[in-house]
Amino acid sequence: MRLTVCSLLIPLLALAQAPRPRIAIGGILHESNSFNPARTGLREFDRKTPEAGRDTLAEWADNNDEIAGFIDGGRRLGLELYPTLVARATPAGPVTDEALDALTADLIGRLKAAPRLDGLLLALHGAMVTESHPHGDAEILRRLREALGKALPIVVTHDFHANISPEIVERSTVLITYKTNPHIDQKERGVKAAGIIAAIAQGRVKPVQAVVKPGMLYNIRFQYTSVEPLRPIVEETRRLETQPGILAASVSGGYQYADVPAMGASVVVATDNDPELARRTAQRLGEMLWATRDRLKLDLPDPPAAVRQAMSADRFPVVLVEMGDNIGGGSAGDATFLLAELLRQKASGWVVVLADPQAAQEAARAGVGAAFDALVGGKTDRLHGEPARVRGRVRSLHDGRFLETEIRHGGQRYYDQGFTAVIEAEGSTRDLHNLLMLTSRRQVPFTIHQLLCCGIYPERQKILVVKAAIAFRAAYEPVAARIIEVDTPGVTAVNPARFPWRRVPKTLFGVQP
Repeated sequence: MRLTVCSLLIPLLALAQAPRPRIAIGGILHESNSFNPARTGLREFDRKTPEAGRDTLAEWADNNDEIAGFIDGGRRLGLELYPTLVARATPAGPVTDEALDALTADLIGRLKAAPRLDGLLLALHGAMVTESHPHGDAEILRRLREALGKALPIVVTHDFHANISPEIVERSTVLITYKTNPHIDQKERGVKAAGIIAAIAQGRVKPVQAVVKPGMLYNIRFQYTSVEPLRPIVEETRRLETQPGILAASVSGGYQYADVPAMGASVVVATDNDPELARRTAQRLGEMLWATRDRLKLDLPDPPAAVRQAMSADRFPVVLVEMGDNIGGGSAGDATFLLAELLRQKASGWVVVLADPQAAQEAARAGVGAAFDALVGGKTDRLHGEPARVRGRVRSLHDGRFLETEIRHGGQRYYDQGFTAVIEAEGSTRDLHNLLMLTSRRQVPFTIHQLLCCGIYPERQKILVVKAAIAFRAAYEPVAARIIEVDTPGVTAVNPARFPWRRVPKTLFGVQP
């Protein structure tokens, strides 16, 4: 095993003894799939900025993500919070240079225009790839440091899927990641970050950090933190954060669809002015990750076998996970491999969701109750199957907006999958419906309300297809009798051997089967 360790004592700003430290809040978040040919431009980002006459902090706090955690934690601690820019885009291909330049310049401009700041809470995904920068998040922080100086304390949050480079650890004061996948602790980690920035601004701690990369691709198939092999490692990071001198202990599973030098699992430990404790603790956690490598073996069915298993089950519903078209990993959302197999094997009682605005509009033109006969899916590229012919009738039409009331992966409450049509496909009976949902936007299956808002009751179906990897579990495990992960092609295929790696180290464990 080869461990690379980078530790740095970050110089801190000599802060005046202000009763209420002023802390800026911002974020630029994107998970970029190197193998997706579709670039993510500026218009794909949803940008939230302060507006006159609106309570920006109240609006940003009405969520369950890390931004809401920054605000919740900051208010509890009496911080004066200064909102700047929060920009997000659905995972897809690499971010354009134009988008990176525009968003970073906007954030820097707002920070420079702010009154004197005592720190910055910054939400970055950790897996942004841009046209010119393999590690886009590190480049954002480089530009921030260039514009704002090295002294300003910056506490950064990352997704559990971050590919953490030594450069971003050097440029941040403290970096922490979510601990859970599905990500149901984002708000909690935001509160943690707020506590750290408050302690820094008040001169109570002097953080140092260490990063360890154990040199392994931790396959996304095994990144479910509630079960072995990751569960005991995550639990250990929680225990460590209760120990004197340790400010934060974070493990990242990494994002395997970014072909970048720092791809893979990482550990970051921040301590209060104790670099040796940070280095030693990070190395021990890295060794714990490395020790699980023999348990990361793939053995998943292909689409024909998976559909046969689902049809022969004795309890329902069965969830089929189309891992090669994981929307949350940057895929197209219109793969047809499982849909085509369900049609070929004449399965009954299934639900499939496809992102296909063209087909949705065809259903709208036909109208509710009218016949439907069209080629659906497989239109983004040839990586996700050929268009499948579906015949049936238009069951219902919807605006695609819905609300999630529980804490789910991503922390989001309000969703919009665009104009949506539900098709009742051939083979349906009065008791068992074959249902195809056609959305106008790619919608990650983080919430089961995606189905409920369109009158689909998952517990009444036999087979539910989700285009995901792990994130769906928080919503679907409560209703699923069985979950079958399927090895399908696509830009998020779970098998690393399907990809032409160029930038990742050739010695990285797990890249080759």
